[in-house]
Amino acid sequence: MTDFTQIKLDIADKIATITLNRPEKMNAYTRTMGQEIMAAMDQIDADDDVRAVIFTGSGDRAFCAGADLTPEGGGHVFSDPTEVEDLSDPKVRDGGGLLTLRLFESKKPLISACNGVAVGVGATMQLAMDMRLASDTARYGFVFARRGIVPEAASSWFLPKIVGISQALEWCYSGRVFDAEEAKAGGLIRSIHGPADLMPAARGLAQEIADNTSAVSVAMTRAMMYRLSTADHPMEAHKIDSRAIYRLSRGKDAKEGIASFLEKRAPEYPAKVSEDMPDFYPWWDEAEYD
Repeated sequence: MTDFTQIKLDIADKIATITLNRPEKMNAYTRTMGQEIMAAMDQIDADDDVRAVIFTGSGDRAFCAGADLTPEGGGHVFSDPTEVEDLSDPKVRDGGGLLTLRLFESKKPLISACNGVAVGVGATMQLAMDMRLASDTARYGFVFARRGIVPEAASSWFLPKIVGISQALEWCYSGRVFDAEEAKAGGLIRSIHGPADLMPAARGLAQEIADNTSAVSVAMTRAMMYRLSTADHPMEAHKIDSRAIYRLSRGKDAKEGIASFLEKRAPEYPAKVSEDMPDFYPWWDEAEYD
């Protein structure tokens, strides 16, 4: 297990929990925190026993209060302090975007349990998670226009897909902080829970996935939904789902899925994401920063 200083990683019952762990600063985001989350995701994706991931914040005040505006040792807040001539220089890359791109690549389902304030990157990092649950104390804010910058963490790609362009623009234009009820009405979150019920609800959702589904099927489904929903024609989806059905229907998980259904018992899927993804996966060319 990696030693982390700004997050906690716990793994139990096939579920990994990543807790943002700077409660004295309302779990404000730093470059170190981002690097630690990405390292934890590398560890999780390599662990076939982990079937789902929950993200939450330490304490009862905040999920993440955005970028740390008073970082230890001073320094530039929103970007690398180095001056460059070429904007394709990797130093220009937004740290929140590096994180959400890593979450986008996850082979495991990601669940957000937002337990309080989530503004700036605290809100945008959750957009790369698959299901978002919130405490009734949660508050969200895409506050970038009120800080003189723009939405980051690739949220201009994620947010309109989740809530629609009009709602995304309203929240980003105004930069106001809004409550969990508005977040749910706008389609940002799945459900609202009392503070004591939030993590049990998130764990219940994660456990349902872990106990009943094929890891390979879920990993493929996640990749297909995110990558094919933006294709310019449904033929692209037809090509991939046809190939996936053809390959997976001959695999050991499909045999187990049918057998467990007919025998009226819980499934025990043997296939592993580390070894048994279809031979055409990945079918895409990785995008590059240039």
